[in-house]
Amino acid sequence: MNEPIRVGQLYTGRIGPSALTPSKLNNSTNVAGSNFKDLLEDRLVHFSNHAVKRLEQRGIELKPEQLNKIESAIDSAAAKGAKDSLILLKDMALIVNVNNRTVVTAMDGSSMKDNVFTQIDSAVIIS
Repeated sequence: MNEPIRVGQLYTGRIGPSALTPSKLNNSTNVAGSNFKDLLEDRLVHFSNHAVKRLEQRGIELKPEQLNKIESAIDSAAAKGAKDSLILLKDMALIVNVNNRTVVTAMDGSSMKDNVFTQIDSAVIIS
């Protein structure tokens, strides 16, 4: 599973390390009052339609390892009480709504140059 995730081809509304779609989840599995689907959705990284368009336009492909790092960055931001965070990953920038675990927009390295990021309350830099 080291192939890059081509967002335009695989996008199902939710992209996580295993690229599970809601239809593949068993809604009847109950774990401490929550079903498996709800628990998994709380861990997934969601992508807004705008973010998906930007990823496609800019030719950004996310690999499973990168998605894992993004998930960890969101967890770190949430632990500090962040609401809207800039996540910097090598030559990519993502604006994420932490509460919804949703990537709102994405930029590649060339799009980041001379850019001002507004309406964020935190930044997470990951390698």
